[in-house]
Amino acid sequence: MAQRRMTFRHIEAFRAVMAAGSMTAAARQLHTSQPQVSRLIAQLEAMTGLPLFDRSGSRLSPSLDGTRFHAEVDRAFIGLTSLEAAAARIRAFGAERLRAAAMPRLAGGLLARAVARFKAEHPDVTVAIHSGDDETVNGWISSGFCDAALTMLYGDAPDSRLEHVLTMDCVAILPRDHPLGARPRLGPEDFRGIPFVASPLASALRSRVDAVFQTAGVEMTITAEAGLGAAICTLVSAGLGVSLINPLAAYEEAKVSPILIRPFTPALPVRFALLFPPDHTRSRLMRAFGACARAILLEELAHLPDAALPAVPEAIGNGTRILG
Repeated sequence: MAQRRMTFRHIEAFRAVMAAGSMTAAARQLHTSQPQVSRLIAQLEAMTGLPLFDRSGSRLSPSLDGTRFHAEVDRAFIGLTSLEAAAARIRAFGAERLRAAAMPRLAGGLLARAVARFKAEHPDVTVAIHSGDDETVNGWISSGFCDAALTMLYGDAPDSRLEHVLTMDCVAILPRDHPLGARPRLGPEDFRGIPFVASPLASALRSRVDAVFQTAGVEMTITAEAGLGAAICTLVSAGLGVSLINPLAAYEEAKVSPILIRPFTPALPVRFALLFPPDHTRSRLMRAFGACARAILLEELAHLPDAALPAVPEAIGNGTRILG
């Protein structure tokens, strides 16, 4: 007997159950029967060899494997969504529309202000803002689903066209009453045996931080992990440890969280940059948006305290690069 192959109907049923929280609600959403949805989910579990849901009586909840599989499914749907978007643009005969993306901190602040300035100059252009983690944003750009992105890079650039704007150094953050607050500058040796709130494993920042501590021969005492700068600052302010994060997050969160900020040596550079699709020829519209985004980045980051900024500026293009 031929092995059953995974089809779009299986994935559609799985996404519907994840979104709706039950087989019955998913069936209503898909305009089919609950037994049919149950069969599709059972077949998908058999084909993947994964228990996608934990079942307790009539209650249903995603398993750990199911949650991980759902993340992969969502990434796969980025490509499908980009095809749908391309068809929509063709139907509209090239109607001017721009999709911009960023990680949450940049999307809610710098990107939104860049879009506002851009719209003031180009009121007839429809602009959509998309927010996701760095991997998702890179996927949107490399697939062409989004036209431009603001990003922070701790390592190599993704498979996209990169327009560098500014380089700054990550800073150390401490609870406000921490003994290390008496020191003007910190390094790996200062954190020996000190509880540390880390970025997630396999993230670019975590890889850079791990390498710095390994080179210094200092073992990190990790007590918690968090992916968002705001979450890291909250954990640090609650006394769970110290951390290293980008200066934008540190100084913005310091306005609402009781944390101390200190320079860190050796330097951990973070590049603020614009990303564009790798094979995309930038139109006049995209060049105009890039200019607005670059100007906003430079204006806003210049407001950070002088201690956050490296000392040597180099003029390039339409803006200034600060060399870390």
